[in-house]
Amino acid sequence: MAIPGNLLTTAMAVMPHKDVNRALELALSMDVPFWPQLPHLSYYEDMYVQASEGFPGIVLDRERRTVRFSMEKFIGEFEKTMAHFDEPEYFDISESYSVVYHRFLDLDLSDRPAIRGQLEGPISFGLNVLDRDDRPILFHDTIRPFMIEFLAKRANMQLKRLKKINANAFLFIDEPGLQYLFSAMTGYGDVAAKGDMEVFFSLIERPRGVHLCGNPDWDFLLDLDLDVLSLDVYSNGEVFVAYSQSIRKFLDRGGIIVWGIVPTNFEPFEKEDLDSLEKRLAQLWTLLANEGTDHQYLLSRSMLSPATCCLVNPDGEKTVEKAFETIQDLSLRLREKNRLSNAV
Repeated sequence: MAIPGNLLTTAMAVMPHKDVNRALELALSMDVPFWPQLPHLSYYEDMYVQASEGFPGIVLDRERRTVRFSMEKFIGEFEKTMAHFDEPEYFDISESYSVVYHRFLDLDLSDRPAIRGQLEGPISFGLNVLDRDDRPILFHDTIRPFMIEFLAKRANMQLKRLKKINANAFLFIDEPGLQYLFSAMTGYGDVAAKGDMEVFFSLIERPRGVHLCGNPDWDFLLDLDLDVLSLDVYSNGEVFVAYSQSIRKFLDRGGIIVWGIVPTNFEPFEKEDLDSLEKRLAQLWTLLANEGTDHQYLLSRSMLSPATCCLVNPDGEKTVEKAFETIQDLSLRLREKNRLSNAV
């Protein structure tokens, strides 16, 4: 099993730092490190911008910090893109679009239990990128299949690069937009999304999974062919564990759950400590145990992380850094209490 459990730690990639060295230092403090995304450093370090590199029709405005789509530009650039479609290296993230990614790839991380990358997923990318009529490109039936294949190629290339420095590398596909599929949105619903996500994941090498901070239909996600699911249980845990049967099936298929438990927003973080966070997790795990999921089995298939990303704290980077420290302290406490090893 490439993805470790036993309550080892990782974290969300979007960080408020402008100092690459400091951001990498914090990412490396996790048991399973990752390459940070630093939109305050450069707009190119934004997760949507990184996903958009090389996508035909993209109109990037660095001053206004927008990623838009032009059908006319798409038509003009499509042939050039297709000429490179069978070249995996074409889909890598360039140094212009992430200094941090390439710094991470230069590190020796072969001794870590695993490492992790990430890429914006097709649902969220397609909802966020709008055409000149302010219509999400996700609703374009002619663009959407191409977008799915394009992003799958980008994910595969990143995973290939990461596996060269650690054989147990895996990816989060970041999908904050999934929660909106179950609202009153028109033009694209959960049935279409499930079909498209199944196609998308069928094109991506393993191990792969989804990270999101929202609260979608959890049956929808737990039923996808994923290896790992990362979520904000600090805010959504009670709703999530109500899907106990689907969670058990996901675990029995080999899935790993990343329990995002330490808040990174200033106000909720100040209200918590190790005892209160441990109590929150214990209550969630007890609910699952009462529905038939063995406690030790669950922990063996679980990791811990901060609950969310956060770019807007009044203290800048301080609370996020404290949250990284807290998740490590909580992990150590729980591993000792449950006699868990550091092994994969």
